[in-house]
Amino acid sequence: MAGNDLGSLLGGLLGGGSGQGGSGGGGNILGALLGALMGGAGGAQGAGAAGGASNGGNPLGGLLDMLTKSGLADQAQSWIGTGDNKPVSGAQIAEALPDQTLQQVAEQAGVTPQAAADQIAQTLPTAVDKLSPQGQLPTGSLEDIIRSQRL
Repeated sequence: MAGNDLGSLLGGLLGGGSGQGGSGGGGNILGALLGALMGGAGGAQGAGAAGGASNGGNPLGGLLDMLTKSGLADQAQSWIGTGDNKPVSGAQIAEALPDQTLQQVAEQAGVTPQAAADQIAQTLPTAVDKLSPQGQLPTGSLEDIIRSQRL
C-alpha cells in the first residue's frame, strides 16, 4: 500500500536500483517506517505522536522530532544540514521509536525489531540528507518531495 509506494520511491532515492547488490531493502524499511508513522496500518496513534497527520502526509518532521527528543538532535541536524552526516546506531533508533511502531515496521519488513532498527539506522541519515538538499526539511507530501528529488 502506501508503505510499498514509499519504499519504492525511497529505494530509488537511495540508489536501490541495480547498484548496491542485495541491500535494496533500505527503501522498503524506511517506507514501512514512514507509513507506520502516518498511520498506514491502522495505527492512527503513531501518526499523531509523530506529527504525521498534521504535516500534510509528510511524517519526516515528526520522525526527526522524535529523534531530537530522544537525545539525537545533533545527529538529526547533521542529516538535514549540508555537512557530514553523523551516524546513529540501531540501539539509538530502537530507543527513540515507540515499541509498537518498530514492531509494526519489523513485521512489514519480515525481520526482527532489532534488525529493523539497524536497517533504519543505516539508511535514514542518507535518506534525510537527500530529502533536504538545501539544508532544511522540504514541505509538501512525502511522495511529492521524493519524486522531485529524482528529477
